[in-house]
Amino acid sequence: MINNIVLTGRLTKDADLRYTPAGKAVATFNLAVNRQFANAKGEHEADFPNVVIWGKSAETLANFTRKGTLIGITGRIQTRSYDNQQGQRVYVTEVVAESFTFLEKKADNVQSNGSSHNQSSNEQRDPFEKNGQPIDIQDDDLPF
Repeated sequence: MINNIVLTGRLTKDADLRYTPAGKAVATFNLAVNRQFANAKGEHEADFPNVVIWGKSAETLANFTRKGTLIGITGRIQTRSYDNQQGQRVYVTEVVAESFTFLEKKADNVQSNGSSHNQSSNEQRDPFEKNGQPIDIQDDDLPF
């Protein structure tokens, strides 16, 4: 049996990072995933699956993503149930992410979010970024 899921989408809000009583990190979030087909009106709809990620990955995701960040996740579908305060059985289906990948540069996400974050001093800027000027490279500088 195979239970494997791969999703690409944008966070609908900042991830909610919490810790279990034993100290294990867990983050929950929703991912907006566009459907590949259009509805009768020609519009593309989206699904918003609940996603859970554990451990160091949860901390990393919560600390380095924000609402609107484009990520890819791999994981599995999980169904669980519990009894609510009224004594009714509630079933929950969610994606348990095993790993995630950033799918855009930090600067791209900042622009798409409309928010501004200062670039930290330890990040290196791309020396060829939108410069448009000729690059002076000597033959001796090339590795081939």
